[in-house]
Amino acid sequence: MPAAAIRTTDYLLVDISNSYTKLAFASRRRVARATCIPTSRLTAAALQRILSARSVRAIVAASVVPARNAAVRAAAKSLPVLFVDANCELGIGVDYPQPRSIGADRLANAAAAATLYGVPAVVVDFGTAVTFDVVSAAGDYVGGVIAPGLEAMTRFLYQRTALLPKLTLREPESAIGKSTRGAMLAGAVYGYRGLVREIISRIRNESFRSSKVRVVATGGYAQLIARQLPEIQAVHDGLTLDGLRLIANLNL
Repeated sequence: MPAAAIRTTDYLLVDISNSYTKLAFASRRRVARATCIPTSRLTAAALQRILSARSVRAIVAASVVPARNAAVRAAAKSLPVLFVDANCELGIGVDYPQPRSIGADRLANAAAAATLYGVPAVVVDFGTAVTFDVVSAAGDYVGGVIAPGLEAMTRFLYQRTALLPKLTLREPESAIGKSTRGAMLAGAVYGYRGLVREIISRIRNESFRSSKVRVVATGGYAQLIARQLPEIQAVHDGLTLDGLRLIANLNL
């Protein structure tokens, strides 16, 4: 029997963050289900195995780990590769003193939020760090906030103390913990919601007192933290990948 034909699509999207890399095939209109691997395991061989499943026109990457960029280029061979940065056509402007210093994932998030939800917008990305990225009413990326990520904070407590356990993060039963684990959960989840609420409040007061701002959450702990934060209007799990798709459409 003849071998099955390899399916064709437009892009392989690669979101390289410090801890994990998300990969997904995408057409110009939609992103397929993503695969997640530890960034430490992102090699040219691993990418070539993924690419063997589909024929694509280009690879589109957002990378905050420059050491892994060579693996993407090696896996691409003759395929075009677009590494997103502030020099790309983003669908939004960039009003920032040092545009080259903006993380590619943050640009992708801002572009996706502006296109899919409108402006002004704030994106809260719950990753290794939690980042807040702001798009003005004029449609320009204007800056943001970076704070320690939720998992990084709880892992630090576990690694630096003798008696505190490693946590599986979930909704606490109450604000007053009846065990060490319960006390840590309350501090982590309720404390983190307080951090997010305060930063959103300050961004609104400084920049958007007279306009309605869309606040969109994404990233690993977005569902957990955002579920009791009315300040966040939407949770979009694949926002960064959607941003890569939209940016690819403008540049390829």
